[in-house]
Amino acid sequence: MRFLWASLGLVSVGLGLIGIFLPLLPTVPFMILAAFLFARSSERLHNWILAHPTFGPSIADWQERGAINPRAKRLSTASIAAVFCISLVLGLSWKILALQALALACVLVFIWSRPSA
Repeated sequence: MRFLWASLGLVSVGLGLIGIFLPLLPTVPFMILAAFLFARSSERLHNWILAHPTFGPSIADWQERGAINPRAKRLSTASIAAVFCISLVLGLSWKILALQALALACVLVFIWSRPSA
């Protein structure tokens, strides 16, 4: 079972790394998931991701207090707004825009309701 958790953790890290280059794929949530999976499989991998200079502080903030850095909140909001603007420019159907707006609004409420790191 530990092998499965570790494998899923490595897949999550891979998706997170891809998310650095693809704006619609979130990086930090995949790294938080990887930390969760590594905690159940490998102490070495779990310590590695927590000690990572880029992702470690965000993961620690989330694990300790469920907190999100204010800068990350602002960047998330900007990227969500950009994605919705692209949808508007592409002239998507109003039904699709309404569903997208609802989903994105729920994401924003979640992000901004978390404590700040």
